[in-house]
Amino acid sequence: MTDFPPPRPALPCPFEKRFPSQLLRDDTFYMTLAYNQAIDAWRADEVPIGAVIELGGEVIASAHNQRDSTRDPTAHAEILALGQAARALGDWRLNEATLYVTKEPCPMCSGATLMARVRRVVYAVSDPKMGCLGGATDLNALPQINHHLLLTRGILEAECLALIQGYFQLKRRQE
Repeated sequence: MTDFPPPRPALPCPFEKRFPSQLLRDDTFYMTLAYNQAIDAWRADEVPIGAVIELGGEVIASAHNQRDSTRDPTAHAEILALGQAARALGDWRLNEATLYVTKEPCPMCSGATLMARVRRVVYAVSDPKMGCLGGATDLNALPQINHHLLLTRGILEAECLALIQGYFQLKRRQE
């Protein structure tokens, strides 16, 4: 077994968490919670992507990327949140749930979201290179699949994009 190098020190994050009012639980509210998860990712020196899953007005799962800390290529925010939600419900079918994520899901995460039968996906930033819900391609548009997602794009886009870009600019300066 290979010894892994010690974890890297956390990068200073110039972005502050937000505390939205609990009175209006709309798309902006839940995306703000995903944004806060992305800040947690940054503080752990992970790519700042956050995800929240809502069902019936309640958060049933929340996660951020953990690929580097777990050394697991599948430890994307969406995958971790889907697993949490399935455990919370005791069922892999997330039929009425909404996934909020700060960046458009990749092929793996888009496929897992479709397989989990999530009702709706809301994402902030489109990904023209790896996004698979309209960016690079659109798995949801395949006519032969037996489940289709409702999609909403662009909620808190500017804030989430600034967070992602800021993280990578800092990483490049450190290298």
